[in-house]
Amino acid sequence: MLKWLGPVAMTALIIGSCSQKSDSALMTAPVAGSTEEAPVAVPTPPSVEGLPAGEYRLDPAHASLVFTVNHLGFSHYTGQFTRFSAEMTLDPANPAAAQLTATVDPASLSIPSPPDGFVAELTGDKWINAAAFPQMTFKSTSVAVTGSNTANVTGDFTLRGVTKPLTLAMTFNGGYVGHVQDPHARVGFSATGVLKRSDYGIDFGIPAPGSTMGVSDEVTIAIETEFTGPPLATPAP
Repeated sequence: MLKWLGPVAMTALIIGSCSQKSDSALMTAPVAGSTEEAPVAVPTPPSVEGLPAGEYRLDPAHASLVFTVNHLGFSHYTGQFTRFSAEMTLDPANPAAAQLTATVDPASLSIPSPPDGFVAELTGDKWINAAAFPQMTFKSTSVAVTGSNTANVTGDFTLRGVTKPLTLAMTFNGGYVGHVQDPHARVGFSATGVLKRSDYGIDFGIPAPGSTMGVSDEVTIAIETEFTGPPLATPAP
């Protein structure tokens, strides 16, 4: 008799345990029609941790430099520059020490469906004056980390021979150390900034105070970039 009392007792314990778990689950399970919502998972922001330190160069095939101005108060008129380059020094262990330089060809201005002669006017001496000033440049002077994947990058921006400080709010979108089809580290960033064109001697067409009749003094910049970096490390044999 003692031989089967042991298994019976064990079975009873297991059934009892399962019953308690089921009751507990029923008590904590959401009731049909309840307004209680399940918790939403918050994605973890990407991090530069694990990426190789070194020199990174802009991949022009995966980059854009777009600007927007307010036109008459009716629309946000958009254009872009299609030829530009950039280099960045990145140390994931010390993001605040990052350095960035960029060069833009102002003659590469592109706007949607321009009237005849309009691009030539905008790149002429009343506006960008690309012939006299064939480069726009940016050179970072400081990096202030503002979050796990964000930073404010301040630097000297030169346009039409005038240099002024410009701050870009940058977001790190992700990256990898490389793989077989792309054997170099790759990182991606988005950036935005605002400047006043009058600071650089471009004051033609700015609306009078209290009016929107013209083209805004403020120019909003939106940048999308990917950089390629150090080669993928070859595993030791």
